[in-house]
Amino acid sequence: MLLLSAIRSGEIIESYPDDEPCPSLLMLGFIRNHAYHVVLGICDDHLRVITAYMPDDEYWTDVRTRRKK
Repeated sequence: MLLLSAIRSGEIIESYPDDEPCPSLLMLGFIRNHAYHVVLGICDDHLRVITAYMPDDEYWTDVRTRRKK
């Protein structure tokens, strides 16, 4: 339930329209004031949660901005 709430109130921060088998996107949502990233596959007949994780400072400058390589 908490993950669904984070998705419903979250925001899209990256989009991957060429992903296979379905386009996907990265959402930022919050659960109990903690930031979570949720990757969703947007298929024709369903929504698929691919993964959910807390953003790591090693890879993100803040919860919305990916570090440059």
